[in-house]
Amino acid sequence: MSDKQPNLSNAKKVFIKTYGCQMNVYDSDRMTDALAPHGYTPTSEMGEADLVLLNTCHIREKAAEKVYSELGRIRDFRNERAPGAKKMLIGVAGCVAQAEGEEIMARAPAVDLVFGPQSYHRLPELLSKAQTGRVIDTDFPEEDKFAHLPAAKKEVTISRGLTAFLTVQEGCDKFCSFCVVPYTRGAEVSRPVAQVLAEARGLADAGVREITLLGQNVNAYHGLDENGRPVSLGALCHMLAEIDGIERIRYTTSHPRDMDDELIAAHRDLPQLMPYLHLPVQSGSDAILKSMNRRHTAAEYYEIIDRIRTARPDMALSGDFIVGFPGETDADFQATVDMVAKIGYASAFSFKYSTRPGTPGAQMDDQIEEHVKAERLEILQAEITRQSQQFNAGCVGMTLPVLIEKPGRNPGQVAGRSPYLQAVHISAEKDLIGQILPVEIIGQAKNSLEGRIVTADRIAV
Repeated sequence: MSDKQPNLSNAKKVFIKTYGCQMNVYDSDRMTDALAPHGYTPTSEMGEADLVLLNTCHIREKAAEKVYSELGRIRDFRNERAPGAKKMLIGVAGCVAQAEGEEIMARAPAVDLVFGPQSYHRLPELLSKAQTGRVIDTDFPEEDKFAHLPAAKKEVTISRGLTAFLTVQEGCDKFCSFCVVPYTRGAEVSRPVAQVLAEARGLADAGVREITLLGQNVNAYHGLDENGRPVSLGALCHMLAEIDGIERIRYTTSHPRDMDDELIAAHRDLPQLMPYLHLPVQSGSDAILKSMNRRHTAAEYYEIIDRIRTARPDMALSGDFIVGFPGETDADFQATVDMVAKIGYASAFSFKYSTRPGTPGAQMDDQIEEHVKAERLEILQAEITRQSQQFNAGCVGMTLPVLIEKPGRNPGQVAGRSPYLQAVHISAEKDLIGQILPVEIIGQAKNSLEGRIVTADRIAV
């Protein structure tokens, strides 16, 4: 890519609709940052946008159809604009764009540009080309896209909140048989250590207090230091913990096979590394794990959990589970329910298996009927909900450090997050926003906790 950026005209607005994971949220923010030097400002009103971008996710069933439906709505909206109004450009980004770029161009003539998640650093250049014709860019470039992205201004960064996502790793080499990520995000790539630390310092300088490190397989991080040596995620967390202003560190999403001793020790040794771990397992059945190509057994997962809890006894666990994978028997499903019951999750996400085009799972025999998947999902979600409520109930009476993030829904209320990622609502004034304060948990609602700030005198007692 040329170092000379195209000079787009000023005073334009961009509307971005983001689907899917936290990494897409991060990517949407970086697209906004890439467009800012070229006169684009973000808007929450599609009607005033000069550019509309759909940043798409391809993980779930019918993801592409949802995109086409939304594109039809945007097309109709654009066609209803007053005669003589500025042209609204329409773009599709993200994993659906990567997987189905040519199909989008064929089925949605209103779309002006299509680009994958590895190409958004070229967005200004692509927009310049789109002024004179339709553009598609779904290559996997050799260049480091992060090296070409401008940093957001301080006021923009802090306007997004006291917590921030920071992508450190992309892609996946695991090739689970249900997953499209290796095909849409590519092979595992880790950002250089210096690049990650520089972005983290910029976030801290802007006032961010908590960062969440992102990656499709984040604990496989192996970015190089200035001497060309690979650095593990555990070692990277130690370096990030030394940055003034970064009080909390989280990371997601992880794979059990990459949960190494150094990372587990970091949870033991680093107070900044929060005691909350999202570690997907997908199934409690060895037969299904093998069919999913997870390359670990249920016993190995249990052993990893034991090691983690030995290092950090107060660790709260989260996970992902898929029910109704091809060939899943009643006994296989029961093994998953038993695993959830045995481990005790603070939260978890469960899904019905959906075939993803191009993945091995889509070609497997013994696809499970939809009504069976639905029944199993209901049973599993009931157990997960029970455990989550039990975990929250166990926090009542405890005093937890809470990062006060924003005003609450009600007057005289603020909202924050516990170390375990729970939402906490507190009766307090807005001038406390930005502080990490001891909060006694005095009650729980369906999806949050209620707390009150503890004074220094009460802590001493």
